[in-house]
Amino acid sequence: MIRVLLADDQDLVRAGIRLVLKHADDIEVVAEASDGPEAARLAARHRVDVAMLDIQMQGTEDGLEAAERIAGAAPSVRVVMLTTFGEHAYVDRALKAGAMGFLLKDSTPQELIQAVRRVAGGAPVVSPPITRHLIDHYLDRGEPPADPRVGRIAALTDRERDVLAMVGTGASNAEIGKRLHLGEGTVKAYVSRMLTKLGCANRVQAALLAHDARLRRGERRPGA
Repeated sequence: MIRVLLADDQDLVRAGIRLVLKHADDIEVVAEASDGPEAARLAARHRVDVAMLDIQMQGTEDGLEAAERIAGAAPSVRVVMLTTFGEHAYVDRALKAGAMGFLLKDSTPQELIQAVRRVAGGAPVVSPPITRHLIDHYLDRGEPPADPRVGRIAALTDRERDVLAMVGTGASNAEIGKRLHLGEGTVKAYVSRMLTKLGCANRVQAALLAHDARLRRGERRPGA
């Protein structure tokens, strides 16, 4: 069973997520919190596998501070941030805190369940709208600092570069599969290998790396 902690200051939101996860026979909600400090305490006490935290909770600490506390006290816990917006400053900080997932609260029940399963298995999950928002933010603010991982793009295969270029547009696996005429499972495998080769923890980091390298689908490899 995947043991889950829910943290949100709105009882109705927690109840809705709990009801969705209840339909998955391999997921169990073992603890709930209404603020950051309580979430950090319960994550360690109940030995949870996945902590789903609202980014902005009322109180002395929000979900971001809870994520930082959990990373320090219980590093084995995989953190998923829940948000109703794609505010880049919050997502940037959550990335630095080690969050492995970013989901919009209006995600479908199936997306929510699959996200818990994927994050529990060590795979990062980012809602495509959040990826797109981050890309737009970096485009609007001008040239980002050069990322030393750009040089690793040369080690990608042509197909992995195509996938990276589309991740850079915020495309979902289904969208990538449709454009490249690949099955969704095949796309997932390409994304996983691409992230490993680049040293990126999640799709957001890969998308920003693609922008930093000005990568476009079909470009030749550096030096080719």
